[in-house]
Amino acid sequence: MENRIWLYDTTLRDGAQREGLALSIEDKLKIAHKLDDMGIPFIEGGWPGANPKDVQFFWRLQEQPLKQAEIVAFCSTRRPNGLAAEDKMLQAILAAETRWVTIFGKSWDLHVTEGLKTSLDENLAMIRDTIEYLRSRGRRVIYDAEHWFDGYQKNPEYALKTLKAAWDAGAEWLVFCDTNGGTLPHQITRIVEEVFAAFPELKSESDAPKLGIHTHNDSGTAVANALAAIMEGARMVQGTMNGYGERCGNANLCSLIPNLQLKLGYRCIEEEQLAQLSQTSRLISEIANLAPDEHAPFVGLSAFAHKGGIHVSAVRKNPLTYEHINPESVGNERRIVISDQAGMSNIVSKARNFGIELDPKDPTARGILEKLKELEHEGYQFEAAEASFELLMRSVLGKREQMFELKGFQVTCDILQGVQSISSNALATIKVEVNGEDLLEVAEGNGPVSALDAALRKALVKFYPAIANFHLTDYKVRILDSNSGTAAKTRVLIESSNGEQRWSTVGVSTNIIDASYQAVVEGIEYGLLLQSSRTVAIA
Repeated sequence: MENRIWLYDTTLRDGAQREGLALSIEDKLKIAHKLDDMGIPFIEGGWPGANPKDVQFFWRLQEQPLKQAEIVAFCSTRRPNGLAAEDKMLQAILAAETRWVTIFGKSWDLHVTEGLKTSLDENLAMIRDTIEYLRSRGRRVIYDAEHWFDGYQKNPEYALKTLKAAWDAGAEWLVFCDTNGGTLPHQITRIVEEVFAAFPELKSESDAPKLGIHTHNDSGTAVANALAAIMEGARMVQGTMNGYGERCGNANLCSLIPNLQLKLGYRCIEEEQLAQLSQTSRLISEIANLAPDEHAPFVGLSAFAHKGGIHVSAVRKNPLTYEHINPESVGNERRIVISDQAGMSNIVSKARNFGIELDPKDPTARGILEKLKELEHEGYQFEAAEASFELLMRSVLGKREQMFELKGFQVTCDILQGVQSISSNALATIKVEVNGEDLLEVAEGNGPVSALDAALRKALVKFYPAIANFHLTDYKVRILDSNSGTAAKTRVLIESSNGEQRWSTVGVSTNIIDASYQAVVEGIEYGLLLQSSRTVAIA
């Protein structure tokens, strides 16, 4: 068990403190069960009693229990000058009926005297009394030493006393928290070494508690700090999926887990569970309604993307030339990025990803490359719109099915100014041909692009019912030649989804409505391609 690392996920509590992130009870349940599937041993569910949502979450989990993970309730020590047995906050913790409870207490004398407005001795009593009470009620306790590193550096003697108080009271884990996120890796290493020197029993196989680490990313070193503590002997690492958390976030488990398991040889989860990491990261992003970080290590869409022609050529021969791990080990995949920097090797490799085998010497392959560079010169960006690139490639190959033909569209907007605000209503009329039949449809929207999208879907859905499941998830506009003022060329990138997959399409025009329409149309066309013939090989 020496190389076993116990993972502790606090996405549902600490992660949910991220600005702009709000999770419903249903969201929290979905995330908890996914983390359970991932093999995370400890999942911190929240602070029961702090808000009604967390109370209901723990109740719901009793109806939908996890398969293997321990759900953990979180709380502070009792209030000053009281008794733990009479503290209503702790009664709510017991009512959550979790086997494990995480209690945080003050390590920094500044927080005791300035924050709690109590004495240093009373703070020690609060730690002891709280943990002893919970232990007497059958709970197992993880003690989070809040502001540990700041407190230790200011007053090491007192910080060690708070740790010993938690230990003597029966805590099974002592977790060092870099709450302000200002500590650097070399300081983490030194302080953990000194704690082990002061309490050598912590490294023994006795009944002494084990050490854990909880880091924040305010200095951009949360992952490095956590790794430093683990390498010095800590055996629990606390963090959040995608690094969510207050201010700059928490240590990112999506980086910690593969670093620990693939680079340092520790055992965290099973290999098949590690292979779910990228999918889990993206799923939690979806649930949290936050755009995934495409450049995140290990799990980002660009983590194993290759753009330069020399890189692509080398990776085709041996992936080790430009990849530090096998992408599949974390559930990610190698991507060949298409742009005006592409060479023939990019085109061939990218085509293979779409199930298309191209001969680099074939004039058709050269035609795709030339068309790509011509369009990117005009302002198209296929690097961020791979769905549009696949459609382009199919067009050059003569394998692009014309599912419908635009005959024309018209959009009108009404700007209504009220007493306190201005609202905009748009009406789109569109004419398309499908299977030889002309269709004329009208739809409203809260803007011209919304109205166009609605009218097109309305016209097509009876021929292609799958369109009902498509929706726009992102819309970006960029002005390409700002010196031209309102006559500037505009590039529109649209991201679409069918609930399971995402794809991006691009449109370019001096007319923003036209550029948007191009991207919307290709988004629908590509979604239908995924639905019907995505896996059909092109002869």
